[in-house]
Amino acid sequence: MNASHDATLRARTEDLAEALALAGPRLDSVTAQRVQTAVDGVRQRLALGVDHTVVALAGGTGSGKSSLFNKISRLSFADVGVKRPTTARVTACSWSDAAEPLLDWIGVDRERRITHSEVLEGDGAGAMAGLVLLDLPDHDSVEPAHREVVDRVLPLVDLLVWVVDPQKYADDALHSGYLRDQVGSESSMVVVLNQVDTVPDTQRENLVEDLERLLADDGLHDVLVQPVSTRTGEGVARVREVLEEACARRSVAAGRAAAELDAAGKALLTQTPADVPWQLDTAVDRELEPVVGATGLDAVANQVGAGVRNGYGMPELPVPDRDTIALARARWLTRAGASLRPGWQRSLAESAASADQLRAAVTTALRGVDLDVSGPRHSRALRRTAWVCLALGVVLGVVGGLALGDVIGIADPWGPVLAVAGGVLLVAAVVLAVVRVVLRRRRAARRREEVRTQGRRAIREVLVTRLGEPTQRVLVEHRQVRDYALSARELPSAAPLTGSVRLPTGDELATSSTARAEDGARTDATA
Repeated sequence: MNASHDATLRARTEDLAEALALAGPRLDSVTAQRVQTAVDGVRQRLALGVDHTVVALAGGTGSGKSSLFNKISRLSFADVGVKRPTTARVTACSWSDAAEPLLDWIGVDRERRITHSEVLEGDGAGAMAGLVLLDLPDHDSVEPAHREVVDRVLPLVDLLVWVVDPQKYADDALHSGYLRDQVGSESSMVVVLNQVDTVPDTQRENLVEDLERLLADDGLHDVLVQPVSTRTGEGVARVREVLEEACARRSVAAGRAAAELDAAGKALLTQTPADVPWQLDTAVDRELEPVVGATGLDAVANQVGAGVRNGYGMPELPVPDRDTIALARARWLTRAGASLRPGWQRSLAESAASADQLRAAVTTALRGVDLDVSGPRHSRALRRTAWVCLALGVVLGVVGGLALGDVIGIADPWGPVLAVAGGVLLVAAVVLAVVRVVLRRRRAARRREEVRTQGRRAIREVLVTRLGEPTQRVLVEHRQVRDYALSARELPSAAPLTGSVRLPTGDELATSSTARAEDGARTDATA
């Protein structure tokens, strides 16, 4: 695995770790544990390096894993036959002297390890360099400890070789318990159909096709199915070729790590299924009027208007109705959390203010609303002036009338002048009274709207700070977790192993490049 690929995997791993830390207790325990296991496993595997290719032989009782292990290693180290069900320990054969830290990490007991000798491989020793072959306990053993070991080790290996036999290859415990969970890891998996020597030659092809069909039903496509007989040796050489390809590819370890991250990211996405269609302003506007109704704000605004118009005393805002506030909060949480999983819904409810807190906050906010019912600034002066004009107008009008009727003697032309002056003052008094009424009504209407506006602004601010902003924080974190999970799944998977084409090693590529350069030089010289 090259440095850039290594860096990419590390970045994906840290994205997944960040998502896990951000989501915290809002994930269900199973998903959280699965993601944490993947993060820890990939981190440790990358820390150990990818100079080794860890291959595990997994399968059920009687499938022949240990016999295949001995055939591949050309040793008789793994337990075969009656001894097999008695141990839950992993057996390992490594084609490297430097695999001890890796085997310690996997948890292989030291007495269950053997280092392969190059003498046994002859000229093919280099093709298996770096291979660490594991023989796992039976996943279907009656001993629970056996399955526990299998479940612990499987996420740690680079290539899984599932060994099945003609009698139990369709076992639902294998398919539902293990194979279906490997979707996305096709490039890091091979299925070996052992004991084909017990099947008539005419039925072998049908048997392989049926197994491939079952794998496709599990969601596993293009996985190599290799018929083998450990008794006769048939197909064992092909299995070794597959392992050689895995060792030469070097990206198998990366592919397995990427598959682990992909599976963990997929599990995380089930807890963050989609972006939540939610807008703060829309949500606040939707609940504003119900909360306003719970406070009696509009009625109080009308009372303020009437007080300004008619000179009544200042009203008071009542305490908001708790049931209406609680109902508005419940609607808010239901709408905002409709697309969220239960853990996120609980987080949303915990972050938002309770009904009592919301009610208290609304009450406090409305105390800042100005309920002043005083009239226009010049209303009192206009009223006094109107009364003065009215009084003077009456007096002058009466005196002028008496003079015109010769009841009292006043020199001309003062009688008519006084009568006209009195009439003008009466008209002025009426005009001043009308102006005063108009001004009070205008102020009453303005004060009524000011109370409504101030009250709604105060209530809106409470909804934003006590419900909107906490909701927004939760949904932003939800989106971030989803983005991290998607990022962890972005690494493309490698092609499945076939064993038919062995990828060149680095040395071979260098040799090939040198040869091409020499050929080019000779061609140029000839030309």
